[in-house]
Amino acid sequence: MLLVLFKKFLGKRQSPHPDSAEPQPPEQLVIRIQEGDLRLRNQFITDYQPYVAKVTSRFCKRYVDPARDDEFSIALGAFNEAINQFSTESGRSFLGFSEQVIRRRLIDYVRKEQRFSQQLPYSTFDVEDEEDNVVNPVEIHQAMEQYEKQKGMEERGSEIMDLNRCLADFGVQFSDLVDASPKHDDSRQALFVIGKQLSENAEFMGAMLSKRVLPIKELMGIVSVSRKTLERNRKFIIAVALIYNGPYPYLRDYLHIKEESNKGGE
Repeated sequence: MLLVLFKKFLGKRQSPHPDSAEPQPPEQLVIRIQEGDLRLRNQFITDYQPYVAKVTSRFCKRYVDPARDDEFSIALGAFNEAINQFSTESGRSFLGFSEQVIRRRLIDYVRKEQRFSQQLPYSTFDVEDEEDNVVNPVEIHQAMEQYEKQKGMEERGSEIMDLNRCLADFGVQFSDLVDASPKHDDSRQALFVIGKQLSENAEFMGAMLSKRVLPIKELMGIVSVSRKTLERNRKFIIAVALIYNGPYPYLRDYLHIKEESNKGGE
């Protein structure tokens, strides 16, 4: 549950096309993309990554991690393919069409993996070690990958729980961060930068941790936003600073991925 809240905290809630006063249907956006709007294509794919992850997880009947699972990469490529192939003359919705393309590519991927395992049984890779014991490097590698994946999920959950305890010292609950997250990507990106600047300033960070408040007066000297902006986004900035400053490598990875995603949509 906390992981879901964390993703919403970082997540995007703006319309697929930020330049429009009213959100446009996906079908209209796809038409513009097919006419050659590369920037819109990048933004559109970024905006619909949660949808692609949802479709992929539903197909795989398990949670699919966009940062780690090959299935998500396959599905994202299929979503891009669907953008190229979609036609309004078919009378279908784009999302319905894209889901069909995604499922088709995932089925091809699964069949390919199954054919490989049938054509090359694990025993093909059996070797003897120095003590004449038969070992299988493929099975060992897969077991290690599964172990690392499970370990990563557990450690991410542990990091979020620890961050939640730290936030409580500031009178902030993790669920508060969903509402505290800025609506627009550019605003959220600016606050990421401020939170990171705060975490890298030992004096300011020490003051925040000792007094359990955001050092707004000090921040005013190094940032270009108004005092009102800092006060309004206090919870968000505190959370980002704690993540960058604390023992949270997995959560910092999420911040990094989100920052890179925002840059890709520019």
